[in-house]
Amino acid sequence: GASWTSVTKLSLHTKPRMPPCDFTPERYQSLAYDRVLEIHQQHLSPMATAYFQKPLLLHQGRMEWLFDSEGNRYLDFFSGIVTVSVGHCHPKVNAVAQKQLGRLWHISTLFFHPPMHEYAEKLSALLPEPLKVIFLTNSGSEANDLAMLMARAHSNNLDIISFRGAYHGCSPYTLGLTNVGIFKMELPGGMGCQSTMCPDVFRGPWGGSHCRDSPVQTIRKCSCAPDCCQAKDQYIEQFKDTLNTSVAKSLAGFFAEPIQGVNGVVQYPKGFLKEAFKLVRERGGVCIADEVQTGFGRLGSHFWGFQTHDVLPDIVTMAKGIGNGFPMAAVVTTPEIAKSLAKRFLHINTFGGNPVACAIGSAVLEVIKEENLQENSQEVGTYMLLKFAKLRDEFEIIGDIRGKGLMIGIEMVQDKVSRKPLPREEVNQIHEDCKRLGLLVGRGGIFSQTFRIAPPMCITKPEVDFAVEVFRSALIQHMDRRAK
Repeated sequence: GASWTSVTKLSLHTKPRMPPCDFTPERYQSLAYDRVLEIHQQHLSPMATAYFQKPLLLHQGRMEWLFDSEGNRYLDFFSGIVTVSVGHCHPKVNAVAQKQLGRLWHISTLFFHPPMHEYAEKLSALLPEPLKVIFLTNSGSEANDLAMLMARAHSNNLDIISFRGAYHGCSPYTLGLTNVGIFKMELPGGMGCQSTMCPDVFRGPWGGSHCRDSPVQTIRKCSCAPDCCQAKDQYIEQFKDTLNTSVAKSLAGFFAEPIQGVNGVVQYPKGFLKEAFKLVRERGGVCIADEVQTGFGRLGSHFWGFQTHDVLPDIVTMAKGIGNGFPMAAVVTTPEIAKSLAKRFLHINTFGGNPVACAIGSAVLEVIKEENLQENSQEVGTYMLLKFAKLRDEFEIIGDIRGKGLMIGIEMVQDKVSRKPLPREEVNQIHEDCKRLGLLVGRGGIFSQTFRIAPPMCITKPEVDFAVEVFRSALIQHMDRRAK
């Protein structure tokens, strides 16, 4: 519109100034960039997963900062896919890891070692009764695999429900639960897994202006009375429809991320999970909260995502932020469900509960507490959401801003009326421009149309100001390109 002319004149404005950082990286002295590309093509996975036309070769990280092989500095707003919780190479976590490396690396669960028992006590203290039995594993997929097995062992049923748009892992077993098209296989798999409609209040058939537990609501209007949510009721009807048509009358379980991660930080209407859990339990199923991306204080108001829905799951799976980037994961459940599994078979995991992982896990919990990182997520995350909401009002191609704490989604659209995804090429260009200006953000959504923002939880407001400024610059450049 006409407002563009004024903005376009501004588009020559100076490059946003990156906040200072008192850390000096070592000089890069490893493989030459071209050699890295060559080795990658010859010996590594042919999957095109690397971001950017010229993939970044990263060399060092410190707290919220990353440094590439050429010495350029970037503000990391994706944390290695929502994994670096307390900061890259956090000094305290580093020191604990180094100390444990000098003491004992590995012994397996056939022997006892204190790091595992110390960690189990610390972690269980953070979960409500009766979620007190912990199984340690190495990844989120592994944790969800085990949770599927537990649900089936305990209920004696087969069918498990998960949302469309859900991501619960990429192992052969969890692929059945993962409902993002690019992760599906043409070969049979995922026996007994059923998808159900995702109650997405922005893109789904129903949604309004009060649905979400977020400082920012959708631009859709609704006429709901203060205590009722028609969208929630409609989505619950869809859930009942799945129960009545697509699964056996007895269920094994229902998996839900408190907020969908890979699908682009999708939030459900308030109260939805509570009703869905009740319906699942009426049919003999157990309820599993996948906290791989939402756990450990990232959502700000609560330590666990399930607490934001006022529900108590039967099984909680966790990974990613649990070890600040060290391969570590866990399943926490009730004594009763743990016994059901033990009756059925001997479950063992060679690396699960590894001394180094457990020492790191304990250090991460201490840092989250000592540095008030949950409170920081709440304060800085809300500040950022409100700043991004202003950008949504300014730019027609931002359809939705959503999230909670330091888990934020920016959904790009062709226009706000159709809500059609912005074409991938255009989203790619904006993504590249952000990187060029020193900001790394993630991507998500079925069409890769949503920017995912999940910085390390040590982030500050000046860094948020910089990130928002970079994003705005990238959008202005994009509107200029479009105008031409």
